[in-house]
Amino acid sequence: MPPAHSFRTAIGRQPAGSACLLSFGHECVLCYNPNSMRSGRGRQTGGGVKLVLLACSLALAAFPQKHKKDEEQVLQLPKELPSAVEGDPRHLSFYVTPLSSKGLLSRQVRDALSALNREARGEPILKIRAFVAGSGDARRVRDIVSEVFTDRKQPLPVLSLVQAGGLPDGAQVVLEAIASDKKEINPQGLAFLAAQPASAEDPLGPVAPLAGKSLAALRLAVKAAGSEPDDVVRVSCVLSSLDEGAAARTLVDQDYPKAPAEFVQTQRAPAHSLAACEAVAKLRSNIGMRLQLMNPEGLAAAPGASQIALVASPKVVLTGTQVSFGFEDKDARLAFQRLAKALEQEGATMHDVAFAHFYPLATGIAAQVEKVRGEFFDSAHPPASLLLLFEGLPSMNAGFAIDVVAVIP
Repeated sequence: MPPAHSFRTAIGRQPAGSACLLSFGHECVLCYNPNSMRSGRGRQTGGGVKLVLLACSLALAAFPQKHKKDEEQVLQLPKELPSAVEGDPRHLSFYVTPLSSKGLLSRQVRDALSALNREARGEPILKIRAFVAGSGDARRVRDIVSEVFTDRKQPLPVLSLVQAGGLPDGAQVVLEAIASDKKEINPQGLAFLAAQPASAEDPLGPVAPLAGKSLAALRLAVKAAGSEPDDVVRVSCVLSSLDEGAAARTLVDQDYPKAPAEFVQTQRAPAHSLAACEAVAKLRSNIGMRLQLMNPEGLAAAPGASQIALVASPKVVLTGTQVSFGFEDKDARLAFQRLAKALEQEGATMHDVAFAHFYPLATGIAAQVEKVRGEFFDSAHPPASLLLLFEGLPSMNAGFAIDVVAVIP
């Protein structure tokens, strides 16, 4: 008897006037001609048919195994990113990824993550704040971050994801990151300096003069924190327009030449012209407590917020954005409650928050945040914060988002 595979080869095509007993795709494993199965001829060839059936059954044994293997190839969903992580402020390092206009959003995110890994020398990335511009689906950023870090077998970072009105040089994404360095690079801790806004009524007005005013106030904040310009480790500026972004960068480079800096347009069509720059700086001396909140003279006081947070705690919690889904007060409270739960899981409370970023999408929502946050933060010692309107968030029914830095007692 020929081997099993020869039967399959010989009768793989279905002859005219015949019928398939069993088929896989376009191949028939066993065919027969009904006219040939008459009683007399069937008696003569019955033994042969049995041999054919036996051979084909052996040949078919491989088919179910291959088919089963194909069924087991299930697409794995990206891992969920954490809502909060713990870090030591004495070891925190700060990065801003270079801008690129090459390719679509997905490629730019992957390129930025590769650049970040090189710049951080493979050190663990604790937090990423991603500003996305253009028409790409911002929600894709979360999946790519999860995929890349999972493939590298690195711990997943928390992520703050915000839609901006624009980025310089036609880029679609910029990543601002916090990593954990092996060395103790901030032995006394860190100062988180709130954004110092300067605005004008004309939405098309020049932003360079406003950036100059904001940076002048930021210099006062750096001095009040007991730090020097060389101690600044990151500068973040949000502008109503990027038409004079190069001039704003020149001003930042003059004051803080060693600090990585980023420039983001808040909205595509802002109601006012605006410039607001915030910073993080190394502390030069021991403040004698884990957290000190300050409102020094010379800086405009913001209701319900401090201007400076000095952090000397050996442990802090960094969170990703918690989004308020909906536009009512109850929706805002749910977002704050989810944030409180994330902090509690890391050993902190809402009264331990040192710095908070708010990303409201409308003036009415910003007023809602100002009202509701007093119910959760320590009203006598509120955290330093940023509260400015942005273009969007990765949810159709989002009202605002919040992320924080909190100390662990």
